[in-house]
Amino acid sequence: MTSKSWSLAVLALGGALLAGLPASAQGYPTQNIKFIVPFAAGSATDVLARILGDHASKTLGRPIIVENKGGANGILAAQTVAGAEPDGHTVLITTNTTHGANQSLLKTVPYDAEKSFEPVTKLGTITLALATNPSVPAKTVQELIAHAKANPGKLTFGAGSSSSRIAGEMLRTLGGIDLTYVPYRSNPQAITDLLGGQINIVFADISTTLPQIKAGKVNGLGVSTAKRSALAPELPTMAESGVAGYDLAAWFAAFVPAKTPQPVIDKLRQALVAAINDKATQEKLLAAGIEPETSTSQELRAFVGTEIKKWADIVKAAGIQPE
Repeated sequence: MTSKSWSLAVLALGGALLAGLPASAQGYPTQNIKFIVPFAAGSATDVLARILGDHASKTLGRPIIVENKGGANGILAAQTVAGAEPDGHTVLITTNTTHGANQSLLKTVPYDAEKSFEPVTKLGTITLALATNPSVPAKTVQELIAHAKANPGKLTFGAGSSSSRIAGEMLRTLGGIDLTYVPYRSNPQAITDLLGGQINIVFADISTTLPQIKAGKVNGLGVSTAKRSALAPELPTMAESGVAGYDLAAWFAAFVPAKTPQPVIDKLRQALVAAINDKATQEKLLAAGIEPETSTSQELRAFVGTEIKKWADIVKAAGIQPE
């Protein structure tokens, strides 16, 4: 082989190898990025995705498109990402619904929360608030419990996420009352029916419930966490309201399909962490009731394993039968 032929062969081989390199080696991202959200527009997860996407798109130099795939307890969104190309251009912005509670609430889950994804970073946590339609004659949690005991099975609670459902089930179990669960595709839809009087109670993320509470359209009775929310310090905790042992918070995190190259994950994580560390972005998140938080990919992986067990214990204690 002549030196010229040898050079051409080397160039051809180099081109072939380059084509097979991870996306990171070719300047990730190479196209627009999709943030897949398991809930409807207006939900806390949707708000989070749009706030972070706006900042991260500037860091990554590519538009980030938020796509809402609500319904089926987040399964549609999770499956979409699990089956996507592992190149970092399809990202699941999700919660403990898909990566904690579903594994106990459902008999079968068509994805593996740990094996079908690569963890990127935690994004934040949020408290839930208990809201009732004004037609319910109760201004406190204890008055609600007393009313429910006097009218067993007549009060309905709506939930558009696993967190919201379990929050309601915990109220039912720890309060010793009989409530009827009404499923929704997303919490904003549950709030719409709460406003219309089709359901009596919603226990949902504070960013969804608080605007309606402050507007006086629904009654706010309490929050789910052990401490009061800085956004609504007037709302007592469930424990303060006499429901001993009540403590529940929802969390957010980012995942990509399994086998996504680590350099791609690292670059995506850096962009998300930069967004969360940005003061203006933090203010927007806090205004939405979301407390910013980050983690390493390894920390998130371990956290998911712990959360699956934690939510299994909550589901068992609440006496919920998998569907």
